[in-house]
Amino acid sequence: MIAKTKESLITEGSDRGDQATSDAQRPPAASVSFAETALRLGGKSDEEVRRIGAIDRADDRVESLFQRQHQTSNSPIHRAVWGASVPVDEFIASAPPPLPRSERVMRDSLQIIEVHLYNRSLYDHQGKIQETVLHDLGRAGYWGLLVDQEYGGTGATFSQFATFLTTVAQYDPTIAGLASVHGCIGAVDPLQTFGSTEQKQRFLPALASGERLSAFALTEPCAGSDLTALRTIAVKDGPTYRVTGEKLFITNVAPGRTIGLVCLIDDKPAVLIVDLPDHESESFQLKNYGLHALKHAHNRGIIFKDCRVPVSNLLDPQDGDGLSIAYHGLNRGRVALCANSAGTMRLMLANMIPWSGFRKTYGQQIGTRELVLRRLGHLAGLIVACDALTRWTACLLDNGYRGEMECIIAKVFGSESLKEAAIELFMKSHGGRSFLHGHLFGDNVHEFLAPCIYEGEGEMLGMAFFKSLVKRHGREYFEPIGMALSRQGISKPNLANPAHLWALKGPLMNYGKWFFGRELHRAHYELPKMPQQLHEHACFAAAWLQNSALKISGIMRKFQLGLADRQCRMAEASSQVQLATVILCTSLYASGQSDDVVRDAADTICHELRRRLEGGLPTDRYFKRVTKLGEAVFEGRFPDIDDTPRAALLMPYLNQ
Repeated sequence: MIAKTKESLITEGSDRGDQATSDAQRPPAASVSFAETALRLGGKSDEEVRRIGAIDRADDRVESLFQRQHQTSNSPIHRAVWGASVPVDEFIASAPPPLPRSERVMRDSLQIIEVHLYNRSLYDHQGKIQETVLHDLGRAGYWGLLVDQEYGGTGATFSQFATFLTTVAQYDPTIAGLASVHGCIGAVDPLQTFGSTEQKQRFLPALASGERLSAFALTEPCAGSDLTALRTIAVKDGPTYRVTGEKLFITNVAPGRTIGLVCLIDDKPAVLIVDLPDHESESFQLKNYGLHALKHAHNRGIIFKDCRVPVSNLLDPQDGDGLSIAYHGLNRGRVALCANSAGTMRLMLANMIPWSGFRKTYGQQIGTRELVLRRLGHLAGLIVACDALTRWTACLLDNGYRGEMECIIAKVFGSESLKEAAIELFMKSHGGRSFLHGHLFGDNVHEFLAPCIYEGEGEMLGMAFFKSLVKRHGREYFEPIGMALSRQGISKPNLANPAHLWALKGPLMNYGKWFFGRELHRAHYELPKMPQQLHEHACFAAAWLQNSALKISGIMRKFQLGLADRQCRMAEASSQVQLATVILCTSLYASGQSDDVVRDAADTICHELRRRLEGGLPTDRYFKRVTKLGEAVFEGRFPDIDDTPRAALLMPYLNQ
């Protein structure tokens, strides 16, 4: 489990109490949040303050589910930026040992997928994954991988599960995605983390067997990134709630399935576990719409009209609200998305290689041309970086970390890499054939782009990342300045005014001590023994992270209470920290790999990411390295793609 369950929270209450005075401990839910304070002092409306404050307090409640050493302020990235040194060991994946029972389920599941691929029976007449495929996978135990053994699952570690998704995605990305929907953001994770023992016994066995697949109903016509705009309500009526409202964009929804439903109960967000009826009725109707993405899965809306749900299906009314539950499960879904991207890009690479050998220009295979070799090499680098992020973040979750910022990096980099691979590398290499019916790109372009939106749009998540990164620093150094100004009625401070300076003397002195101490601080990190090129990348990234503290604090100092409106600046600063983290994680991961091609791929992608941070044009040295890597890929020496399905070449030459 990635967090403590409700039962363990009760037994560990004394431990939590001992930590109450720590700087890292979040304030109780009833207190005014840092975001609310800053927004109110910045002149925002009461409505905006209320809504953003609700999000901020939900974040605090999620933090309280984790032990102090695993909260955001003690996460690897937070410590790498604000701490005295970079905790290098915590950027190296150290996964728990795999469980043999789960390994058997994975082998059996892959065999089922292979058989259906061979028999061309994966999809029904609508192009959706066939029900028989879902049932066959259920018998193999596929849907119960993340369910504890006592409730009929196999209790796989999340590291096992995430790396397995990469393999599944090489065969069919939709089947991999459905496993994530079911086990990560569907009903499984909310039940296992927030459900009572009775609720687990009642729901989890059917979810583990696949008798009832699951989904998560959160988005509404007026509520997407702003989850405070929920309008679906549940009104208590004796032993049941009467649910009324509309939900949209629910992947894996169908009659007879089980969903986690976020709704308002007494004007507060809550989550109900809902066993959907087997048939539509006046109180429960599915809403169909045209959707370019997710074409192989059911993605529909639901309209509830006084639909009755037992009161006993309400999740964790004491320890968390619906927003807390929603945020908790999203991190697993973000890691799974990165894992899926790594597998999908392998599928692209496996189909680029034969085409590069088949297609000729001026009598030569395009696989010998520098531009195509660069594409092959760069794609290999993106794959290795996504592998590194998947293993690292999954390991953090297995080891008890919340991993909010780390999982955002995995999601953003994974989805942006998939988009780049699809458009800049895969499509351009295949030229006009990319748009033929039956081509992997032409038939799935929306599938490759949509992950940029799934589990949070990338730049929106970048701002969330930034806010998580600066929250403690702001609370410790900038909030006291704002409060002092508010008490004195000063709206625009002028440090040349002695009265203003005197009013701020305490908070400014406190910040000054931190600032000058950081100015004198030298970046500190201890790296393991690494190949020279990868060592250089790791040094660069570790130093960049350590030096980011002053840059970020400078942004906060410059914009002060207006920072909330500087979305572009926050997104850019966030992006830089994210890229530095990818470089560090990838170089450390590749150093532990014995395959020279994997190491070379990590080297090339780290070179490219460093260029993005430092600016400037690619060097001839880089072009030489990436094309040499492309030659190795073209020769079939990139690992783990030999068994990846390859599509038939479309419109081949006559008599060939």
